[in-house]
Amino acid sequence: MNITNLQNENRKFINDLGFFHVLEYAADLSVNSSNATSQYFMSKMNVRRRQVVCDLNGNNAIVTQAGAMQWTAGNVRMDSGVKGVGDFMKKAFKGVVTNESAAKPTYTGAGVLVLEPTYKHIILKDLSQWRGGLVIEDGMFLACDGSVQHNVISRKNVSSALLGSEGLFNMVFTGQGVVALESNVPEAELIQVDLTNDELRIDGSLAVCWSDSLEFTVEKSTKSLLGSAVSGEGLVNVYRGTGTVLMSCVASTKTLATATATGNTTSGAVGAVAGLFK
Repeated sequence: MNITNLQNENRKFINDLGFFHVLEYAADLSVNSSNATSQYFMSKMNVRRRQVVCDLNGNNAIVTQAGAMQWTAGNVRMDSGVKGVGDFMKKAFKGVVTNESAAKPTYTGAGVLVLEPTYKHIILKDLSQWRGGLVIEDGMFLACDGSVQHNVISRKNVSSALLGSEGLFNMVFTGQGVVALESNVPEAELIQVDLTNDELRIDGSLAVCWSDSLEFTVEKSTKSLLGSAVSGEGLVNVYRGTGTVLMSCVASTKTLATATATGNTTSGAVGAVAGLFK
C-alpha cells in the first residue's frame, strides 16, 4: 500500500507519539469567494484544521469517539465496542455524565486510520507520565490505544462534587499507552505543574487534566468566609498530593467550550474582522 500527498506544502505532521500523528493544515485551500477572506484570517490566527492519523500494525488497536473515523486504508476492521443492550445502557450513562459518546469503536488490523478533521487543538499524552492515571475535562476524549482502560469516576468528596466547577463525573484513563485529546486551548499555552506532596490552588475551572492520584477539593481561599469574601477570590479548586496538573492560565476551558457552542469563537471574531474588508 502506498499513500501519497498525505503531507505537502500545506499539510504537515506537527506531533507524533506512539501510533498517533497530528496532521495540521496551514490554511483551508478549498474556499470560494464568499469565505476566502475569513479563511485567510483564521489561518493567520492559528484557527486551522487538524487530523489524527493512526498506525495499525496488526498487533495493536485504536479506540475512538463514535463517528470520529474519516477513512481507513488497508485491512482495517471496526468493532462497535458494545456487547449487548445492558452494556450499551451502562455506556450510555457514562456518556451522558461525561459529555462523551456512549459507544467507542475499536479499530484493529494492519493499515492506516484517519480521523475527522477538527478546529480544536490535538494533545497527545503518554499515560506512563501520569501517576495513578489521567483524569480529563468533559468532552476532550478523541482516541487512545486499545491497551488503555477508560472508565468514569465520581468526585471523591462532597465539597468537590457540590461546589467545584469541574462536574460530578470525569473520564479517567489507566494502563499503558497514548491518549489523544481535543483541547480548546493550544498546548503551547498550557502550564504543567508537577506536585510532590504539595498542593495547587486554582481560581476557576482552569485545569485541563490531572493525575488521578491527586485529591481534589473545593476550599475557601482564606481561613474565614469573611476573608474569602473580601479578598474577591471566594472558593478555589485545590489539588493536593503527588501528581501532575495541566492547566490553562489564558482562559477557562469551560468558558471557551461555551463560546464554541454559541459561535463566539476565534473564528467568529475573525469573521467579524474579515467583514471590514468586504
